This record gives sequence, C-alpha cells and structure tokens, in this order.
Amino acid sequence: MPIKWNKKLISTERFESAGIFDVNGDGKPNILSGAYWYETPDIKTQHKVGKVEAYDDYYDDFSTIPMDVTGNGRLDFITGGWWGNSLRWRENPGDDEKEWTEHIIAETGNIETTRAWDVDNDGNLEIVPNTPGEPLVVYKLVGKCEFKTHTIYPKAQGHGLGFGDVNGNGRGDFILNNGWLEAPVNPFTEEWTLHEEFDFGGMASVPILVVDVNRNGINDLIVGQAHGYGLDWWEQVSDNGSRTWKKHPIDPFNAQYHDLMWVDIDGDGDCELVTGKNNSGSHIRQLLT
Repeated sequence: MPIKWNKKLISTERFESAGIFDVNGDGKPNILSGAYWYETPDIKTQHKVGKVEAYDDYYDDFSTIPMDVTGNGRLDFITGGWWGNSLRWRENPGDDEKEWTEHIIAETGNIETTRAWDVDNDGNLEIVPNTPGEPLVVYKLVGKCEFKTHTIYPKAQGHGLGFGDVNGNGRGDFILNNGWLEAPVNPFTEEWTLHEEFDFGGMASVPILVVDVNRNGINDLIVGQAHGYGLDWWEQVSDNGSRTWKKHPIDPFNAQYHDLMWVDIDGDGDCELVTGKNNSGSHIRQLLT
C-alpha cells in the first residue's frame, strides 16, 4: 500500500538546513531551521535563534546537529557553511525569547556540510565536516564547551564523505570520493590506511551510505552525484581476499543528489533510501523487498 503524505507550510523563510530535537525540554520535538525554531504542537509558533549570514542565494548554515555542548541538559546545535569558513555551535539559552549565542569551534575552510558519527566507538558522537580541499578532521567534545581536534587524513579531502564498517571488523571506516580510509584500533592515535579502490568522480554525496544492499553479509556503498547526474550503489565483491567494487545504477537520469538517508519509512522492518534533487522534490527508493 503506498504511503500518503500531507503537505503543511510552516514558514515562508528559507534556509539551507533543518533539525528536529527538543529545544525547550518539554519532551516534544521541535523544528529548528536557520534563524528560527518552531514550537510544537502547533508548529506555527516561531522563536528567534539569531542572524544567519546570507551570501547571494545561500545562507551559511549547512547543518543542524543537536548536541549538549555545555553539559547543562539543554540541546545546543552544530552548524557551519561554505562562506563562513568555520565550524560553529549555537548555545541554547533556555529562554524562548532569547537569541542563541554563536561560538566558533574551528576555522576549517569551506564546509560543504557536517555530519556526526561515533568515530572511536565510545558511544558518543563526534563532529565531522566535509571540507573539500582541506584535511579530514574530527572534532570530539571532551568537556563542557571544549572540542579536541583529530586529523584523520592530512591530505585534501574531496567533495563527498561517508562512515561505516567496510571490511567487517567492527570499526567504522571513512569513505572519500577516491577510496576508503581503514580505521586502526586506536582511531585518534594511529594512522588510517587509504584504499584507492574506486573513484566517484569528485562530487559525491554527503553522506555516502555504507549498507548491505544485497543482504550477503558484506557492506556496500550508496552514492549520489551532488553536482552531476547519477545515483548508484556499489557492490563490494570479495574474491580470495581481493576486494573489488561493481557499480549498479539506481537512477542515472536525475542530478544533484546531495543528501541520502537510509531509514524505515513504512515500518515494515526494511530500510528505504530517501534522497532528492537539490532545490527540488524528494524521492524514496525501496531497494530491499
């Protein structure tokens, strides 16, 4: 049975990113996007977060990642953008009528977008921006309002980034647009190994998904072209210890697949691929039946 969706206009403002989390601690999820957050259950009640810098047609807020940076029990959020050249967090004031103070985590260069993954497998999320042309750096919250910097790959990373267990050893690896970085036992003190086994063409999505598409017990990759045509899954093929990748098209006829999500939309226990053309509608692809 097809899923039916109802469209509801929340606000006429437009920003680059949105997040859903409990802003005011009442146990109900709120929507936060750019300069405003919206109170539930009516969603129409708008509260000011603070000014977001605009550059031509874009706003400099390419992520909205909830995290209690201050340790006071209130969720703050992580953002950053292409033009601001910095990774930032905004502090939840705990007052609906106050604006959120912005703090700089690091000067990073251009940020395509930012994701949060548990890189060291300690149960806590680390912050990982995709900064094309700059090294791959992980930012770990180590105390109240303090982030420690860990350089994972000192060379320039390209457009596109993913994270997941490629080789089945229980450790999360990073996926770049020109290969994957194998995680060492101690991810923040030992060297990561680059395996240049594929090339996504320089404009891959964020994230690149690491999932077992064909259910053979080996993780594959799903990647979109963020500034070109194509949405594909790459099958991991292992033959006597030798690893190769076989490309399978999902949708070669649409372009600008920036963001991908792997979630169970219809509650049947199988995940669907949710993505969309930039500045256009979203699409749901059911890969597993």
